[in-house]
Amino acid sequence: MKYQSVFDIIGPVMVGPSSSHTAGAARIGRAARLIFGIQPTWATVHLYGSFAKTYRGHGTDLAIAGGLLGYDTDDDRIRFALETAEKHNMKIEFIEDTAATEHPNTARIKLGTDDSSMELVGISIGGGKVEITELNGFELRMSGNKPAILIMHNDRFGAIASVTQILAQHEINIAHMEVSRKDVGKDALMVIETDQNVEDDVMQVLEKASHINRVSRLIN
Repeated sequence: MKYQSVFDIIGPVMVGPSSSHTAGAARIGRAARLIFGIQPTWATVHLYGSFAKTYRGHGTDLAIAGGLLGYDTDDDRIRFALETAEKHNMKIEFIEDTAATEHPNTARIKLGTDDSSMELVGISIGGGKVEITELNGFELRMSGNKPAILIMHNDRFGAIASVTQILAQHEINIAHMEVSRKDVGKDALMVIETDQNVEDDVMQVLEKASHINRVSRLIN
């Protein structure tokens, strides 16, 4: 792995004890919360590999719950996240899953409300860094450490161009972009990591763009 600075090695400012099992887990939970867009009322969290074996001792359950509540890695409230979730009527279930995964620190989070739901897979790769590898059946590689927008759209000519033109008009630089679809002409997903947070006014314009069904974002 290529490190940009010493902070990539020692990890982020965080509530401990582990950068991978605590800080990384919090970032996976927070990514799920931000992408879903509203506070979920329930979540089922499948933990795999090392996450499943040590999650209570390393506070992985507290960290994911804190992330689902919108807490960042250095938020002291993570220590009481499960109690807070219960007070907010958010039901969270943790499942120690024995299925094989490509990475030992993997979490699959299913979350929702009475009206909608979402499924996300994230891995903690060390030093507090994470990758989001799946969203609602779409495979992707999103760092989770940079601002990003996720756009569900119809697989139609011009959909991608309409989005990139809007970002260019608002002087938002694209750092990384992935496009995937389930079949020709069916549901598709754009994942665009940017150099700066995408503000509310830009989100509103994107939501009205051609063939766009839903827009979510990650902010730093």
